[in-house]
Amino acid sequence: MMETNFRSSKLLKTIILALLGTISLVLFFLNFPLPFLPPYLKIDFSEVPALIAALIFSPMAGVVVEGIKNLLYLLVSGAGDPIGVASNFLAGVMFIVPVAMLYHKFKGVKSVVSGIVTGTIIMALGMSILNYYVILPAYAWFIGAPEMAGETAKWIAVSAGILPFNLIKGVVVGLLFVPLFIKMKTWIEQKQVNMAS
Repeated sequence: MMETNFRSSKLLKTIILALLGTISLVLFFLNFPLPFLPPYLKIDFSEVPALIAALIFSPMAGVVVEGIKNLLYLLVSGAGDPIGVASNFLAGVMFIVPVAMLYHKFKGVKSVVSGIVTGTIIMALGMSILNYYVILPAYAWFIGAPEMAGETAKWIAVSAGILPFNLIKGVVVGLLFVPLFIKMKTWIEQKQVNMAS
C-alpha cells in the first residue's frame, strides 16, 4: 500500500513539475525589453512556476522546472541560441535555489522576501562574473564576432547591461511573486502536507 502511495505521489509530482515547466515556457515567451537596456535583455516571469515548485517540493524541483522550460524552449525555438538558453537556466537556478533554501529552513513570507533579495544579488553577481569570463566569450565565438570578447566590450556589456538587468529582473519578479505567495501560502502548505503524507 505504501509503495503504491509512494509511486502515485511520485507520478503526481512528475506531472506537476511537467505542467509548471510548460507554464514557465509560456511565460518565457511573454517577455518585454526595458527601454534603457540592450534589447536582447528581456524581462519575463518564467521563474514564478519554478519558484512555486521549489517551495512546494524542494530547491531541486525548481531546478527541474527551469530545466524543463529551457529544454522545451530549445525544442520550440529550433536551438538557435544554446548559449542564451544555458545562461537563462543558470540565472534561474541562481535566483530560485536561495529562495527555496531559506523558505524550507525558516518558512513564512519573511524568508521568501529575504530569499528573493539573496537570490537577486547572487543572480546579478553570478551572471556578471559568468558573462565576463565564460558566456560572452562563448557567444562571441558562437556568432563569429571576436570583437565582442574584448575586455572593454565585455566590461560595458556587464556593467551597463547584465548587472542592472539581473538586479531589475529579481526585483520585478519578486514584486509579482511575494503578493502571489501570500495569496497561495495556505495552498502551498496544504500541498506540502499532501505530498508528505
